[in-house]
Amino acid sequence: MHDVLRNRLLRKLESLPEEQVYEVLDFIEFLESKYSTAAPPPPSGLQSLAEKLEDELRHRALSPTSLREVFQLLSAADRIVSRAARVGREILHEINGSPKGTEGKGEGEEPRGERGPGDGTR
Repeated sequence: MHDVLRNRLLRKLESLPEEQVYEVLDFIEFLESKYSTAAPPPPSGLQSLAEKLEDELRHRALSPTSLREVFQLLSAADRIVSRAARVGREILHEINGSPKGTEGKGEGEEPRGERGPGDGTR
């Protein structure tokens, strides 16, 4: 999808009342099930949980305002977890990319295995 169409769709969605936005979502999911040839990218763990929870609460006729508040909170949690995972991957990449496994702690070469007590190190 090109940017002009994406922005147009978002603008139209944002102008609708919350209840009608869910109708649009239902219609998109119907069209996806009928016409899609490629699987959409899978959501993150928290995003998947939020979507399942949202569907369940919608079927119980919870007000759109309450749903929005709950899912803004879940969205914030998802962003935090995603950022933490990204930082963790970057740290692992830096550790694995350092020469001789020393992680810049000294000039001498050390074996990659762990050293135990009494092996002459401090």
